Amino acid sequence: MSKHKSDQSCSAECAACSCAADFTFSPANPADKKINGEFAVRMPTNSAKLLFFSVGALFFAAGIFLPLHGLLELIIFAAAYLLWGSGVLLKAGRNIIRGSVFDENFLMSIATLGAFAIGEYPEGVAVMVFYQVGEMLQGHAVNRSRKSIQQLMDIRPDYAHLKDEDGGIQKVFPDLVKEGDIIMVFPGERIPLDGMVLDGSSSLDVSALTGESFPREISAGDEVLSGSVNNTGLLKIQVTKIYKDSTVSRILSLVEEAAGRKAQTERFITRFARYYTPVVVAAAILLAFLPPLLFPGETFSTWTYRALVFLVISCPCALVISIPLGFFGGIGGASRKGILVKGGTFLEALSRIDTVIFDKTGTLTRGSFEVNGIYPSDGFNERELLRYGAAAASCSSHPVAVSILRAWGAGAEESTIHSFEEIPGHGVRLITSEGEVLMGNGKLMERHGIPFLDQGDPGTQVHLAVGGRYAGRIMVSDEIREDSADAVRRLKNLGVRKIVMLTGDRKPVAEEIGRRLGLDLVFSELLPHQKVEMIEKLQQEGGGAKKRIAFVGDGINDAPALARADIGVAMGGIGSDAAVEAADVVLMTAEPSKLAEAITIARKTRSIVIQNVVFALGIKALILLLGAAGMASMWEAVFADVGVTLLAVLNAMRAMR
Repeated sequence: MSKHKSDQSCSAECAACSCAADFTFSPANPADKKINGEFAVRMPTNSAKLLFFSVGALFFAAGIFLPLHGLLELIIFAAAYLLWGSGVLLKAGRNIIRGSVFDENFLMSIATLGAFAIGEYPEGVAVMVFYQVGEMLQGHAVNRSRKSIQQLMDIRPDYAHLKDEDGGIQKVFPDLVKEGDIIMVFPGERIPLDGMVLDGSSSLDVSALTGESFPREISAGDEVLSGSVNNTGLLKIQVTKIYKDSTVSRILSLVEEAAGRKAQTERFITRFARYYTPVVVAAAILLAFLPPLLFPGETFSTWTYRALVFLVISCPCALVISIPLGFFGGIGGASRKGILVKGGTFLEALSRIDTVIFDKTGTLTRGSFEVNGIYPSDGFNERELLRYGAAAASCSSHPVAVSILRAWGAGAEESTIHSFEEIPGHGVRLITSEGEVLMGNGKLMERHGIPFLDQGDPGTQVHLAVGGRYAGRIMVSDEIREDSADAVRRLKNLGVRKIVMLTGDRKPVAEEIGRRLGLDLVFSELLPHQKVEMIEKLQQEGGGAKKRIAFVGDGINDAPALARADIGVAMGGIGSDAAVEAADVVLMTAEPSKLAEAITIARKTRSIVIQNVVFALGIKALILLLGAAGMASMWEAVFADVGVTLLAVLNAMRAMR
């Protein structure tokens, strides 16, 4: 899933622990090699390693159970040591040449070679044996995490059925299809590109995009997203976005970028390990030489052995591998639920959110308006008022106009329109066969000197005047999403202290929605730059402690606010490109409650990471003291290194669930 890091950035981590270098994925792009149609993760083959280890195990068993002495014993154990530990020795030598001396391979090499130097052959080999067994088990655990995240790559389409000018169908790579081309999608196939259905109907499996298992029914005229699976019918689709701009490509890009953004805890551990390892090597040298020189009766062999044990224990592998794996697992677990987090730093920040700000239209509300009241003035009836409104709305694509047309219905009698004029910020003016018709807000009525009624009702009031006379008003309102109230309740249950709504809508409308949802604060009639100013103001509230704010929006006008908040959350996944680009978290469904789910996952992940830090440092500190005091042997050292690492990795994998 993630991109391979550059040699420079990778070497910094390798200096702390070689395991960190293994925690990478091959880049997912169409140029990757495929195995049986699936994009492969670059992994080393294990057959040669297994053969070497099997022969080494035989030599080790022979050295343990056969009565060997002298040179023969050394040869047998040395053979077992080289078969099990040659890879570690080569890595240590290669890293020393590159300038990365203090890594896990260096620690294991000098500790085990030192054990041979003082005649502790079985323990020297045993350290390598158990170390390699632990590495295999650890690798298995990490691979399980890789495969879980790699499942997301299954949404990548391998081909598209392109319809050519002659009516034939060609099987081509998705990135060769242009906008406006026609593609055919057969039952059971994955939709390769975003588009609009021209012909056919089907049910789509969109679980890979949204995390929801319920199929989505579609037919001619509906938009479809790449990455969805066509369950039943044959679909003829006109492509609306080329591959690099399609939903599936954007999702994969977001997930790939996530690996390169480290959480604060990850950055701390990397810096910690870089200084920690040289310090413990220096401490081991002092431990080996100072006591025999300072205290009579103490031997170099005893304290050298303790120093070697100290070195094996000191390896920081558990921290360096398990912490990024914890955040990686959290990102993967969230993605399976339709929540895309762009990196560990944002997942960690999400766990600390104490204020959530929602945009209104398209976020807490559907963004689709409905006529919910028709109030004619004297001399007009409801049907006449709606007919004039439909005539004026027929020349506009505004959502309010669309809702009036929908309420009027198709096929009914219409007025003949002679001319049409749109008045920005006010409404429209048209000349029909029945005279002048004005439709818009109160400013339009005032501009033409027409008295009108403004009841201050919640909702959008559309005023109409016909032939210079006030004809009445049509009330249009935006529906609240069914999920919005649940989202507010769940966020409050999570301890989010303040839930706020910012909107450009009228004050009565905003206050009514705020009352119905139980919001703490509502700010209305705001322009995009005023939303940013309001976020900055809320961030500074509370004295010295700066509030951590998440802003949730879906439109292009929300992009500045998404970028300014501590965590920007784009809702709907298929919203504006600007919103998705500016956001740190993308909710693939139009459900505000997904934010509560994302915060829950973030907090659980952070808890697991902290558990690993405390556990690894605590166990290592204890056994380091025991080793320095001569109360821990190489066997305890192996547990402190490999055992603690494996337990930490297994604990980190819980974040995936």
